[in-house]
Amino acid sequence: MLYGILLVIQVVVAVTLIALILMQHGKGADAGAAFGSGASATVFGARGSANFLSRGTAILAVVFFLNSLSLAYLAATEPEARSLIDQMQEEERQEEVRDDAIPMDQIPTDEPMPGRPDDVPQ
Repeated sequence: MLYGILLVIQVVVAVTLIALILMQHGKGADAGAAFGSGASATVFGARGSANFLSRGTAILAVVFFLNSLSLAYLAATEPEARSLIDQMQEEERQEEVRDDAIPMDQIPTDEPMPGRPDDVPQ
């Protein structure tokens, strides 16, 4: 249950982190502003986008790594889950062993068991 919740959080954080990184403009984008494309930074203001997006990216990166560590810990300490196919095969093996067994009332008592010497009391 906890593993599933953390896995959903991991996916949401990863997608949000990708979106925040793609929204940021690189250091080379400032050179384009000198040639007339200065309107690219008007969404968050002239310098406001760098602080908001940088902080958001840093916070989400920390959440992503902590969540990754918790998922790894849960996966390592969780007992090995068996699939339904493995469980069915195990039940079939047990049934075959039961079917192959000779009932106790059908075992001959007057004949020596194979592989045993005759002098061993039965």
